Amino acid sequence: MNFSDKYFQFALGYHHGKEVIWITFDKNNELIQFLRQNTRARWSASQRKWYVADNKHYRQLFGLEEKITGKEVISKIHLVNLPEFTRFQEHLKLKAYSPNTLRTYSIAFAQLLYLLKNFPVQNLSPERLRSYFLYCHEKLQLSENEIHSRINAVKFYYEQVLHQPKMFIDIPRPKKKQTLPKMLSKAEVKKILNQVDNPKHRLMLQICYGMGLRVSEVVNLKIADIDSHHKTVRIEQAKGKKDRMVVLPEIILVDLRNYYLQYRPKIFLFEGQYGDAYSVRSLQAVFKNAMNKAGIIKNVGIHGLRHSFATHLLETGTDIRFIQELLGHNSIKTTQIYTHITDVQKWNIKSPLDML
Repeated sequence: MNFSDKYFQFALGYHHGKEVIWITFDKNNELIQFLRQNTRARWSASQRKWYVADNKHYRQLFGLEEKITGKEVISKIHLVNLPEFTRFQEHLKLKAYSPNTLRTYSIAFAQLLYLLKNFPVQNLSPERLRSYFLYCHEKLQLSENEIHSRINAVKFYYEQVLHQPKMFIDIPRPKKKQTLPKMLSKAEVKKILNQVDNPKHRLMLQICYGMGLRVSEVVNLKIADIDSHHKTVRIEQAKGKKDRMVVLPEIILVDLRNYYLQYRPKIFLFEGQYGDAYSVRSLQAVFKNAMNKAGIIKNVGIHGLRHSFATHLLETGTDIRFIQELLGHNSIKTTQIYTHITDVQKWNIKSPLDML
């Protein structure tokens, strides 16, 4: 039996002000037991039916369409442009873009539609489109990355949906800033980990640094991805829809086994409140809190652990091509940015001031 069988019916709704998925079925002790074993469903006495939180995990489990944008986005779009917004999202789905890209593009495209109000987006001239991006620069003062996101989304609509590539011939892109990755020293990483008392939180940060994972990859790890015998971990469908294998640090094997025996996760290695994947924001908050406790005042987010992983491997002489594979970079050029931080020979150069 599974949730795609005819026994269960699902409906989206609200309960106590939160988005939920209602689950209805004919009363049957076997079905109730199955529901309890595979979800963290709760019974609503007022509605007389079961429900779970409306999230990515349960939508996938129940075979429901994944949520791209909330009502707060749709409600601001004029009825004139709503069909085009729907068409835009459908085209993104047909292209099999990732949920994050779907959400980012949808919100960026919606920003243009808000301003247009009842003016049809498909009737925009290249000059008006150019004025819009100038408005993003001068009035909204958006960052280079934010403007790139809006250009990418609007460009997708005109070139992929409307097949009008000439709309963007005279619209220049802002030059991206060339920044170096923000990283931590080995001593700082150790200091941060020592501030985390919760074994689950500590293990998540250890994995983030010890395997060079993105925070989204850490929270989406499944029990089936861990191969403790061969000391490898499968990172499934990460950025760019690619699978890759990474090395499982030996030092955490005992902690990993103890964690499993204590928490008994079912699908995801690190479960959230309702048995779904642990929240990215919650793990970011764990890292930030540990940073504060450790007294480290660097402006570094949890992604800095991934940067530190690559930097520290380079410092110990690991071949950059292996680091590229472990990080899941398409191009070696992306990985080479770490050589600007770890060029030992360059840092051994003495300043002329020291030789006066």
